[in-house]
Amino acid sequence: MLSYIARRFAGMVVVMFIVLTVVFIIVRLAPGDPAALMLGPDATPEEAQLLRDRLGLNRPIHVQYVAFLAQVVSGDLGTSLFFNRPVTEILSARAEPTVFLSLFSLVIAITIALPIGLVSAYKRGSVFDQTSVSLAMLAASIPSFWTGLLFQQYLATGAGWFPVAGYGGPDAGFFERMRHLVLPSIVLGIVNSALILRFSRAAMLDVLSDDFVRTARSKGMSEWRVVLRHALKNAMIPIITVVGLTFALLISGAVVTERVFNLPGIGSLVVGAVLRRDYPTIQGALIVVAGLYVLINFLVDMLYLAIDPRVKY
Repeated sequence: MLSYIARRFAGMVVVMFIVLTVVFIIVRLAPGDPAALMLGPDATPEEAQLLRDRLGLNRPIHVQYVAFLAQVVSGDLGTSLFFNRPVTEILSARAEPTVFLSLFSLVIAITIALPIGLVSAYKRGSVFDQTSVSLAMLAASIPSFWTGLLFQQYLATGAGWFPVAGYGGPDAGFFERMRHLVLPSIVLGIVNSALILRFSRAAMLDVLSDDFVRTARSKGMSEWRVVLRHALKNAMIPIITVVGLTFALLISGAVVTERVFNLPGIGSLVVGAVLRRDYPTIQGALIVVAGLYVLINFLVDMLYLAIDPRVKY
């Protein structure tokens, strides 16, 4: 088991090293002078020179690379050109809406998808199964921004059940801020439930045809005990995989929903940074999101050990 954990951890370190290298190269390969691109067309040559000196762009490329790696390892992602504040501080301030939006959306997606996927697999070919699969395909094909606009019109503006947009005022409490996340979480949860539903159904179909399921039934066990205790446990590996992937995608891909509902999350921050050519902020956000991807995949691998003892061997 320790060797398994060590291999996964080593793979995580290698992936992050590759990500840091790619991020470093992308910024340096941008056409033109990076300092001039960051400052915009109105910058003077003196201002561009000062920024190059400040960022160390005048040093040899290998010296810049080593300094960049040391800076990131120490937790320093640079300073935002627009906010003139550390990028880590800005990302921390914007993390709450994105993280809670992703968590709530994932809970809603699992609550919708897992029971329906299990019942669809158990009643394969029935009207319920065909209807569930069709609705899942429909939910996956509808853009999240269109669903968000519909929900805003009918559930927020029309019925008045939820706030239309925003994240509460400056003095809003925690529960008031979370209330603003309910509607966008429902939107993202419905959209992302489709993938989990399809994987849950497929995983259960594979397991329900195995010999150990027939053996459990031949011993006189109830159907629900066979499905929930035996079949579901053995189908959890692919289900956990897709849930972890969905959570990672939610964190990095909630940009459109955040813009529709005017949430001050990381997605909105990155879009604004791209428009302002705030390269340190873009670079820092890429590193953080990639790190979250790698960490989530590592945690999913660790869950494999707890769920399926065969992984240890």
